[in-house]
Amino acid sequence: MLERMSGRIIDGRKIAFEIQYTIKEEVSSLKRRYGITPNLAIVASGEVEGSKIYLRMIKNGCQNVNIYSNEYFLPGDASTDELIQLIQRLNSDKGVHGILVEMPLPEHIGVKEVMESISPKKDVDCIHPINYGRLLTDDALAPCTPKGIMVLLDKKNIELKGKEVVIVSHSITVGKPLALMMLNKDATVHVCHIFTKNLKAHTKRADILIVAAGVPNLIKEDMVKRDSIIIDVGMNRVGKRLCGDVDFEGVKNKVDGITPVPGGVGPMTVTMVLKNTIRLFKHQIVMQR
Repeated sequence: MLERMSGRIIDGRKIAFEIQYTIKEEVSSLKRRYGITPNLAIVASGEVEGSKIYLRMIKNGCQNVNIYSNEYFLPGDASTDELIQLIQRLNSDKGVHGILVEMPLPEHIGVKEVMESISPKKDVDCIHPINYGRLLTDDALAPCTPKGIMVLLDKKNIELKGKEVVIVSHSITVGKPLALMMLNKDATVHVCHIFTKNLKAHTKRADILIVAAGVPNLIKEDMVKRDSIIIDVGMNRVGKRLCGDVDFEGVKNKVDGITPVPGGVGPMTVTMVLKNTIRLFKHQIVMQR
């Protein structure tokens, strides 16, 4: 699969930087052609440490490629109606080309209602039911973290066809869409979650293990298959440091490839936010002319 030793570390930063360079050139070309700069609206409610880190990364990513970005923060006690009203204003604003609603939302928010309120034409994270449904056959526009993972695996020439893929997450933004995307690539997919019995029995069978549970160091060395590929989506703050959902130091010498935290999936997710924003921008501009 990957080269041994230094090749074990799957460097998401390096791949993301290469893709962002091409995005920056495309933004410049679009601005010269249409006289308009793509504009991303970032909507968040409440305070989640991992989300704050992610939002800073998106803001920096937009600056790196010259995409405009504006942040809209609502307090944690804001209602579902208040959040939907904000989204509807952004839907109607022709100067906004993409809308990204940061997940997770506070528990009292109606996530289904929020997902359905985003215009499919501005839905950067592909969570509107229309865009979500298209994942059954086409992942050209896909949720940013799963899309980033798929691109990362492709860039590292990691074969998916026929592989045993275990996903530890059944979230609407990672686990469920990623399972569909893996199935579209002819992988054999198993999805685990908080109610899965004997998690270790599932993770040890994985040729490719993807973990997005939000639990620091959940996956230990004895829970992974030798020479497997580990994709760690987790971003947890433990004391003053960030760590993933996988015990990186304990696992790294057993596997063929592993993403670090930070520097693995995070930069790829941000890069897919930028790519999706450009895709939506181009569609809207063409439709307006």
